[in-house]
Amino acid sequence: MSAWIFADVWEAIAGLQPDRPALVQGERVLSWAQFDARADALASHLVASGIGPEAKVAAYLFNCPEYIETYYAAFKAGVAPLNTNYRYGGDELTYLFDNADAEAVVFHASFTRTLEPLREKLPSVKRWIAVAEPGHPAPGWADDYETVVARPPAQRPFKAPWGRSPDNLVLLYTGGTTGMPKGVMWRQDDLFNVIGSGGHPTLGLPPLGSSGDLKARIGTYEPPTTLVCCPLMHGTGQFSAFITLNIGGTVACLPSRSFSAIELWDEAVRLQADNIVIVGLAFSTPMLEALEANPGRWDLSHVKAMSSSGSMWSQENKRGLLSHARNAMIMDSFGSSEAVGLGASASAPGAEAATAAFMLGPNCAVFDEDGQRVAAGSGERGLVAVTGFLPLGYYKDAEKTAKTFKVMEGQRWSVPGDWAEVNLDGTLKLLGRGSQCINTGGEKVFPEEVEEALKTHPAVRDAVVVGVPDARFGERICAVVEPDPAGGDVTLDEMAAHVRSRLAAYKAPRELVVVESIGRAPNGKVDYKASRERALTALGVGA
Repeated sequence: MSAWIFADVWEAIAGLQPDRPALVQGERVLSWAQFDARADALASHLVASGIGPEAKVAAYLFNCPEYIETYYAAFKAGVAPLNTNYRYGGDELTYLFDNADAEAVVFHASFTRTLEPLREKLPSVKRWIAVAEPGHPAPGWADDYETVVARPPAQRPFKAPWGRSPDNLVLLYTGGTTGMPKGVMWRQDDLFNVIGSGGHPTLGLPPLGSSGDLKARIGTYEPPTTLVCCPLMHGTGQFSAFITLNIGGTVACLPSRSFSAIELWDEAVRLQADNIVIVGLAFSTPMLEALEANPGRWDLSHVKAMSSSGSMWSQENKRGLLSHARNAMIMDSFGSSEAVGLGASASAPGAEAATAAFMLGPNCAVFDEDGQRVAAGSGERGLVAVTGFLPLGYYKDAEKTAKTFKVMEGQRWSVPGDWAEVNLDGTLKLLGRGSQCINTGGEKVFPEEVEEALKTHPAVRDAVVVGVPDARFGERICAVVEPDPAGGDVTLDEMAAHVRSRLAAYKAPRELVVVESIGRAPNGKVDYKASRERALTALGVGA
């Protein structure tokens, strides 16, 4: 059995099919040969800049070919790439790059104004590399990305003096349920195996057993085109792109940065995309609305799969989409950055899986708080866990690692905190996180972080933040506010603007409920369940 390194796999594919498209965005098409050469050039530049074998390289980019090229370059150089949420503000970015020990940052030049005041706070960053945009040239303190990638090294494929290893890391930063982002540490070999080992069920491709299998297989099938509509900065988009590249396929991104369902369907047809990757109802609701409003506009017979992970996707919406894409399957995955493959559901026309109904993955189980396996049909509640190929833990956070990764039944398991019951047929009845984490359109929001921001407003005496149902985003943020009589009026616009001035915009409340008293217990704690019910009643929204 081979120990897998992403760069080795992608280099082999580039050598076998150099002229096939690898990356597409709008009219931009990069062949596998170009993808490989540009990544070689970037990797060589990074090493020449003085980054070392333990270095971390941050991708602070919107969806674009350069995002994946940055990861490929890091893999070639034997260093760790990491994602950056482009919605973060200055304090959040400073924390992230410092926590990750980032030595290089590749960024879109439109972020220059955000980054300039942070540079002196981040002395460990040795190299800034800017992807220029119309109206936004690379600043003088950064290297121009296109100039860098236009200079492939003399010796190719490029390898750093310290070489590569299946132990090289991929850092996936997630907001999680702890307020500040945490870096999930995946060994490349573990990640390669957990996302399919180079196999692809839709194409009938079994997992790879060796690099020889890869070379023998390329050219025997038509590689797919995957349209990744969700952000590459999140695990769903990123891992879906890796799966496609591991079998020699083409990864396409939408041309625009603001999501448009019309554009999605236009691109899907133009590219004859086989697979469309989204994140739940935030994408699928406008997708279905566009189809219903434009009957017969798009021929979707080429679409084989629509995939989602990390957010709720309703049975009604699945049924509607499959009535238009009649040759497609809908693959709905239940998992997280630190626990891939907790559960899955598959829907076909006429056989749509129920909302939030997942079959336990093959390496998964539900355990009670004493580490005992929950029996199917018992009605007992427990925590969903997965074993097999797992992350090493959280970067520089031994305490959080110990809480999430536990040894039970003599094996190491990842237990991210999702509560569930196991039905008699083996499906899960999801009950939610033990924490109060709010999932809004695939973004995880820690309520206490927003509460603390709200409480810095002079008109706010106390505040609690809860999630309320949203037809498109799964949940939206509701601020329950106890006003300070001396502080002035409390309005939703004012509260949202105040939060946006301190945190990423998606963390701002979309609803406001003003109460006479939050009603904290004597120990200072708040009853979140009661607060949510109070908010739902005030808003006239059902649970």
